[in-house]
Amino acid sequence: MTGRIEDLLRELAPQVLGALVRRYGHFDTAEDAVQEALLAAVTSWPADGIPDDPRPWLIRVASRKMIDQLRQDQARREREAIDATRQLPPPEGTPAADQDDSLVLLFLCCHPALSRESQVALTLRAVGGLTTEEIARAYLLPLPTMGQRISRAKQRVKAAGSTFRLPSADDRADRLDAVLQVLYLIFNEGYTATAGPEPDRVELSAEAIRLTRMLHRLLPADGEVVGLLALMLLTDARRPARTGDDGMLIPMHEQDRRRWNPELIAEGTNLLTAAMAHGKPGPYQLQAAIAAVHDEAPDAASTDWKQILGLYTLLERLTDNPMVTLNRAVAAGMVHGPDAGLRLLDTLADDPRFTQHHRLTAVRAHLLESAGNPTAAATHYRLAADQTPSPLERRYLLTRANRLT
Repeated sequence: MTGRIEDLLRELAPQVLGALVRRYGHFDTAEDAVQEALLAAVTSWPADGIPDDPRPWLIRVASRKMIDQLRQDQARREREAIDATRQLPPPEGTPAADQDDSLVLLFLCCHPALSRESQVALTLRAVGGLTTEEIARAYLLPLPTMGQRISRAKQRVKAAGSTFRLPSADDRADRLDAVLQVLYLIFNEGYTATAGPEPDRVELSAEAIRLTRMLHRLLPADGEVVGLLALMLLTDARRPARTGDDGMLIPMHEQDRRRWNPELIAEGTNLLTAAMAHGKPGPYQLQAAIAAVHDEAPDAASTDWKQILGLYTLLERLTDNPMVTLNRAVAAGMVHGPDAGLRLLDTLADDPRFTQHHRLTAVRAHLLESAGNPTAAATHYRLAADQTPSPLERRYLLTRANRLT
């Protein structure tokens, strides 16, 4: 029951927030009211049962709390110079509960008054439902730093006085890169949870796919929107084979590909094929193409690593993301031997974005194992296990280390 309630609240939270902001404005106050409504649900629903229509229930509770807060703020700050009829919502009635404003909220959080980093962080918090701690991990930043960034972002959105509606075509184009990035990060956190007892968080990846489908309906001709949707589908298709019956993570080359979802693979491949027929592919299309090469191989030995290495080389020219170089090192190791991969890893050794990050250490361990150096590989597997916040990844890495000693 508790797990079902948590999943439902995570799904409904951005929809409730969108409804309040559309009706009342006051983004920051609306988010506080939604959090109070979610707390009320967590307190009452386990005993009273989930309402037949939970979204209107949450909207009503959040609306009452928001109205109370706005009235308290007005009394405390003595807003003589402010038009009270404009600032305060009507005491009667609540926002309509039959409209999903998630996409509008997504673009609002990507307001041009914010830096790219703040756009993504705020959207992850408001639309994706990630905690500040989860967002900090995604950005490799300390928790207090990320908390301050999100707080400042909410204040800047409030000061900008944005209207709660989809932006114009030109304005939408300016915000699209940030929108795509946040959807990508939400999906990644859902597909591979950075912490917690579970290997994934299906509700997050499902929400990212839902929002990306909405965005694709809005912008059907945008190649990168299509590319991102294809990437998500092609990646999510492998989810059923990622863990064994004992809960142990299974690397892709050891997965039972009969468990991969053929419908998602077909849909993602068809989307990607259509998108790449028009113009030069962007980063999301290239990542989707890499995922398609993996998904279309009948077994690990049949994987076209030369094509994957070429795609990563193209992708590296388009982005300053050290994870791309990390993945290219793996591909280089498969094509040219592990020493070639290790030489590429050395170029990342001084990158501050990888300080104490377990993935760099884990890949080095994998390549050292492939190079026939089990002692050094075991050492790095254990170091990576100490660095990861995920207990499942820690278990997997220690298992790999123990097999070598």
